[in-house]
Order: sequence, then structure tokens, then C-alpha cells
Amino acid sequence: MKTIGLIGGMSWESTAHYYRLINEETARRLGGLHSAELIVHSVDFAPIEAMQRAGEWTKAGERLAEVARSLVAQGASVIGLATNTMHIVAEQITAGLDARFVHIADPTAEALIEDGYETVGLLGTRFTLEKPFYRERLTARGLSVLMPETGVTNLNGIIYEELCKGIVTEPSRRIYVAAIEQLAARGAQAVILGCTEIGMLIDDAVSPLPVFDTTQLHAKALVAAAIEG
Repeated sequence: MKTIGLIGGMSWESTAHYYRLINEETARRLGGLHSAELIVHSVDFAPIEAMQRAGEWTKAGERLAEVARSLVAQGASVIGLATNTMHIVAEQITAGLDARFVHIADPTAEALIEDGYETVGLLGTRFTLEKPFYRERLTARGLSVLMPETGVTNLNGIIYEELCKGIVTEPSRRIYVAAIEQLAARGAQAVILGCTEIGMLIDDAVSPLPVFDTTQLHAKALVAAAIEG
């Protein structure tokens, strides 16, 4: 198994889920006492979040590219960025990177297509929803992407003010379920949890639509890349 380098900390709550999922998938594939060859670099999220709010994406990209290179220098040959939003700077991270970078949107698109879905709803931070980087990667694969209407309030706030701090509440869950119901009414056949923390709040048991959790799908894709090459 190749060594996976995980750029985490955005937030550490979801990075902890990545660690568990990557090791569970490794054990499922390899059996016995196998666990993942894994290096985690967990960054301090506060400076990154400040760069997001200030629109300093190039500066943030430089920081994460530096982390990616350090992981490669430590022996990682498969790199994962454990956040949807910061894939805004994926091209900066991968420029000149001597390792395979597994983009979080790719296994998500593949899973949706494999299951026969064409029109999907996308949930995420306001950056993921407002900027084209994510939905364009999905539409390039032939998917039609719907996003929540502007009348759905506080989706972004719930992520940053609650989920990133490990706070999970029923009122916030109801807000997300209502957003999914609206997406379904507009024709969405499934919903993408396009923020690595939303899976703390929403799963198939409560969602009106089939859920595609990017954290789970990305973790499995990283293990596949490490084992299969």
C-alpha cells in the first residue's frame, strides 16, 4: 500500500472522520490487522478561514501547496485535501506536485453516475455554492447540478458556527432537511453533502433524497488509489 498524505484541519472534526474512514476501508480491503499508511498534516483552520473571508485564495493556495509538498517529502505518494471548499485552490496545490492528487469531486461524480443519477442537489459552504469550481467539475461529467435557493437561511453559518466546532443540533438538522426537500421539489434525484462536516448532521436516515457523502466517498477513493495505484 502506498502512503496517503492527508491535508486536514479544515475542520479537525471532519479530519477525524477521514482518519477513521480511511482505516476502516483499508481493513475492509486488506483484512486482518491492516491499517492505512497515512500521514496527516492538520493545519490551523483559523488563518485559513480568515483567508476565505478576505478572498485571499492565492495566499491560501500557497499555504496548502506547501503542506502538500511537505507530505510528499515525508513519503506520501497519494495526496488528499480533506475539505470541499479548499478545492478552489486544487490547481495551485497540484502544480508541480510529484504525487497523485485525488480530487474530492471525482469519486462523488463517479458514484452518482454509477447509480444512474443525472440531476443532483449540492449542499456546501457559500464558497462552494457561489464559485464555479465544484459544479463545473460535476457538469463536465454530464451531471445537472441544483443549488439551494437563496431563501434557505443559515446553511453556511451552521457549518462554520456549529459543525466545525462539533455542535450538532436538531433545529439545524431540520434546516438542512428543508433545503433538501426544496431541492427535491425542483427535480433533484439525490443530494451531495459537499462539505466534509455535513455528514455529521445528515444521512440517509433523515434525508428526503439519497445522500452522497463526499467525506466517505473521498476517503474510499484515497484508499483505492493507495492500494490499486
